[in-house]
Amino acid sequence: MPGNMGPMAEVLFVVVSGPPGSGKSTLAPVLARALSLPLVAKDTIKDALMTVLPVEDVDASRAIGRAAVLAMLAVAAESPIGAVIESNFHRTAAHAMLHRLPGDVIEVFCRCEEAVAKERYAARAGTRHAGHFDLVRPAEELWNDEVSEPVAGGWPLVEVDTSRPVDAARVLDLIGIARRRSPPAH
Repeated sequence: MPGNMGPMAEVLFVVVSGPPGSGKSTLAPVLARALSLPLVAKDTIKDALMTVLPVEDVDASRAIGRAAVLAMLAVAAESPIGAVIESNFHRTAAHAMLHRLPGDVIEVFCRCEEAVAKERYAARAGTRHAGHFDLVRPAEELWNDEVSEPVAGGWPLVEVDTSRPVDAARVLDLIGIARRRSPPAH
């Protein structure tokens, strides 16, 4: 069944999206714990893949990133209760993939000023697996309309300003409200 099954569905997928450096990996574990859902994060899978696969250049890193997204969604879809899914989704590609999730989908989009996201990204550069190529990726690849706006696939959308500390309790309240208002799928 497609995502957006309505308020009575027991399976919930909270998709935490946003551009690099927007605070997704900080917010997603908090939401997962509070919602008692497993956290499935793209970079966790990508990092594991990069320990066994060669990552010689940015193109290889991109390919492994695409594989990590597919693996992340496959693992999440197997969860009988849903999951919190965290990635910098590319809207065009993600729309159909997220609609295939077997339960309610609520997107939590982390939005902050591009300058703040870039500063955070630069601060973490060099602290992650070298296969991310954080220091050589062009800015237009990392911050563009494909990742700087929500996927917005017709499911409920909660936008969060992550430029400053986030009130996780408020985000959880908004997720609950969005879930109760979610229209049934056709």
